[in-house]
Amino acid sequence: MKGLIITGTDTGIGKTVFAAGLAGALAGARYWKPVQAGLAEETDSEAVARLAPGALIHPEAYRLNTPASPHLAAQIDGMTINPDRLALPQGTGPLVIEGAGGALVPLSETLLYADMFARWALPVVVVARTGLGTINHSLLTIEALRARGCAIAGIAYVGDENLENERVIPVICGVPRLGRLPHLSPLNAASLAAAMAANFNLALFNRGGLL
Repeated sequence: MKGLIITGTDTGIGKTVFAAGLAGALAGARYWKPVQAGLAEETDSEAVARLAPGALIHPEAYRLNTPASPHLAAQIDGMTINPDRLALPQGTGPLVIEGAGGALVPLSETLLYADMFARWALPVVVVARTGLGTINHSLLTIEALRARGCAIAGIAYVGDENLENERVIPVICGVPRLGRLPHLSPLNAASLAAAMAANFNLALFNRGGLL
């Protein structure tokens, strides 16, 4: 299967918007959010469907009511997340998988998202903000992924330009800088597609025929 896993260095940094932009930019792309925690507001799958109307949206394996860490949301809903239910959805076209928050977000007390990334065996794109603190968070995330044998496709930034932060993280880690997605206002399918085209070279995502 061809595809990419999208993780972040933290929650609320623009990972879903980036995932939508990537899914919209890739011909025939499919999107999958394995576990959705929080249903009262627009879900990540609904946001991607709105921002990347051409992408196929696979249903979540788990839809949990509480906007919290998946392990806690599952506990509140009276269930335990079973990794066997998180098998990759089959289909044609590249699969864009979006995790929750950061790479070490727990799905249960014995299972982290990064463990599933290793099981899925697809390259990981690390989405990072550009501002203060991102160097430490990005390096920690990449180290945690590498410790589990995950291949890193590169780092994608979201936010205002910060030349030094954007330069030094790839140098230290030895991973490609894929580009930077600025904050968009308005944010809609058209503005996102234009920003992705202007700021990302899709060939960088496709080293080794990943897509």
